[in-house]
Amino acid sequence: MTEYELIDNQRMSRYEFHIDGFVAFIEYSRTRDGVIYLRRTVVPLELEGQGIGSRLIASVLADIDQKGLTMLPQCPFVINYLRRHPDWARIMEPGVFIC
Repeated sequence: MTEYELIDNQRMSRYEFHIDGFVAFIEYSRTRDGVIYLRRTVVPLELEGQGIGSRLIASVLADIDQKGLTMLPQCPFVINYLRRHPDWARIMEPGVFIC
């Protein structure tokens, strides 16, 4: 499986994978107290069906965890990923539940 470099493009407030001239990304906003809101996931049509979105989310969650942040998912794609991978609940903002 190909590894992609996760880029935290802070200027544009998004995490990115650059793949074959295309950019898959998750837009975010971050509070001063270390909460990151995952707002929207975009995977170009040319990259769909390859698991890129799920791999991007996994990399983003690992980065958030490594940085000691907490997150609030607002993107439906991220929420569905979290339903399938409940172990990531440990980095969610306290009091937030995914049904």
